[in-house]
Amino acid sequence: MTKPPAPADGSPRRGPYAKGVERRREILDRAIEVFAERGSEGTSLRAIGDAIGVSHAALRHYFASREQLLLEVYRFAERRTEERDPEPPGGSVVGMMTHAARRNRAVPGLVQLYSTLLARALEEDQEESREYFAARFEGLRAELAERVVSGQLRGDIRADISPQAAAALVIAASDGLQTQWLLNPSIDVEATLAQLEKLLAPTEKC
Repeated sequence: MTKPPAPADGSPRRGPYAKGVERRREILDRAIEVFAERGSEGTSLRAIGDAIGVSHAALRHYFASREQLLLEVYRFAERRTEERDPEPPGGSVVGMMTHAARRNRAVPGLVQLYSTLLARALEEDQEESREYFAARFEGLRAELAERVVSGQLRGDIRADISPQAAAALVIAASDGLQTQWLLNPSIDVEATLAQLEKLLAPTEKC
C-alpha cells in the first residue's frame, strides 16, 4: 500500500491522531488555568468544557472522569515545568525538593491542584488518584534515598540517619510547607527547607 503524498510545503502530515493529541494537549493546557481561577468546586467536566469551549461529550471522549482529567492536568503541568526549568545537576536531597517546590509555586493553581488531588486520593472511590500518589511517593522516596546515600558518602549528610527515613521526612517537610504556604503565603518554603538541610548535616558542618 502506497503512502499518501506529503503536504506540498513539506510540513508533517496532520492526520486524525495528531489532531487528537494536539486537542488533548490544548484541553490540559487550559484546564490548569480554569482550576486556578475557580478552584476544585468549579472544575466539573461540564464547567471546564464550558470555560474552554469544548462540549461535555467531546471532553468525555478524552477523559472518562473529572478525576482522570485533573490527574492528567497535574501530570501535564508538572512535566512541562520540569522541561522549562530542569533541576541543576548535582543537587542535594533537600535542594531537589526545594527546586521542585519553587518551580511548582510559579504555576498558578498547580500546588492547589496537587493538594486537592492528594486529599481526594484518601477517599475510597478515588482508586486512580490513590494508585498514582502511592507510586509517586514510592518512586520519590527511592530517588531521594539514593541522594541521601550519596550525600553520606561525601560527608554532607550524617551517617547515622536512615536514607529511607530521611527521604520520607524531606518529602513530608516539602509537602507540608507548601500546604502551609497555600494558607499563608508569607511562609518562606525555601528558607525553611534550608534549615532542614542543616539538620541533616554532620555536626562539624553545622
